[in-house]
Amino acid sequence: MLSSIHPLGEGGRKNRWGVTVTAFSLASVVAGAVVGGSLGLAGSWILPGPSGEYWLVAIAVAAVGAGILDLARVKPPGPARQVNEAWIGRYRNWVYGGAFGAQLGVGFSTYVVTWGVYSTLALEFLSASPTLGMWIGGIFGAGRTIGLFMAHRVDRPSRLADLHRNMAKLGRPIHLATAAAAILIGVSAGFEVVL
Repeated sequence: MLSSIHPLGEGGRKNRWGVTVTAFSLASVVAGAVVGGSLGLAGSWILPGPSGEYWLVAIAVAAVGAGILDLARVKPPGPARQVNEAWIGRYRNWVYGGAFGAQLGVGFSTYVVTWGVYSTLALEFLSASPTLGMWIGGIFGAGRTIGLFMAHRVDRPSRLADLHRNMAKLGRPIHLATAAAAILIGVSAGFEVVL
């Protein structure tokens, strides 16, 4: 998607990159919040609600589990599809920007590369709160927009090539850092229960 939605590409299609990114960002946050709120609501019907130790244990298990599975390079299940880039030539930029954002914001409708997606969905459900689930999902959706903002300086082909080269170099370190961060969050939550 970064190879398609950047200032150079949007300019070539006579679209404004800011409009596309705004539609993507809003849709991603809203879609994530809707899924999170829905899962939190479902959790509130089934679970007793987040109370001290219960919530911390849930965070610990979900986060540590996701981090370990990612470090072990266990591929998470999910669809083997990306967003439909044919939409770029077919629809207005705010339509495909919003559609792409919504698909990525829910987390599981496109190719899933980290167990952190499922860990987030579990936490939304385990929150047993539509409001808390909505916040978790909205923040997740906002995080899915970071890649587009990294492309803000792509105004010529050489910068697009540089962006892809730099992202390829950062892939493994980011993978390790996010897995380690998930484990650290989980271990911290676990220590709160013990202490």
